Amino acid sequence: MDVKEAAILGEGAGQHWYYTSKGRALLQLLRGLRVETVLDIGAGSGLFSRQLLEAGVCNRAVCVDPAYDADRIERHYGQEIRFSRTADQGPADIVLMMDVLEHVDDDTALLARTTKDLRPQDLVVITVPAFQFLWSGHDEFLEHRRRYTRRQVEAVVRAAGLVPVKSGYFFSLLFPVAAVQRLFNKWRRKFIASEAKSALGPQGKTVNAVLIGLHDLERKMGFPLNRMAGLTAFCLARRPQ
Repeated sequence: MDVKEAAILGEGAGQHWYYTSKGRALLQLLRGLRVETVLDIGAGSGLFSRQLLEAGVCNRAVCVDPAYDADRIERHYGQEIRFSRTADQGPADIVLMMDVLEHVDDDTALLARTTKDLRPQDLVVITVPAFQFLWSGHDEFLEHRRRYTRRQVEAVVRAAGLVPVKSGYFFSLLFPVAAVQRLFNKWRRKFIASEAKSALGPQGKTVNAVLIGLHDLERKMGFPLNRMAGLTAFCLARRPQ
């Protein structure tokens, strides 16, 4: 979770429809896996690592983010979750890069450097914001460099020496509404200056529950097979044999 959005959403961030739905999609993508260690790059609050620990996907999580004030170790559901400013924490079975690559100038170099010690059976989960034409004040606020198509994510994965296993889109049911809204706002900003800000904010319980239910339906309708459109592009990758 981005530290800027964590600050906006406050203590309810873990129950917010966006992060709840994205976490459930991650669990569906990793369904059936049981591993020792997850390495969560750019982890922020460590929300996704906590979700994996709760679901029993891993026994230990290492969350890495240069924004941390200091290294520390916590327990979550009886398991160790380590917070570190550097990624030098030993081998990992699954590497999470949830909304990370869009923040750096050289995405290929970061991915290659982070995954250079992976074994062929180890997995990398990548999510990024989708489609450059959806660029908005949300991206500027979060200091993004770019948005991606599914094929562009796969190209970065291959250039980093990895092999794509699955790729596609999520948050597709909101895509038409978000596209119209962002294109309108982009046109509007040509005439009226507006402050860059996150598109996410606290929601009432009813709206939050409806949006979670909507994306539960989306997962049942075909995730992770959607290769058409969505607000998030994802790729599951591994090192070649």
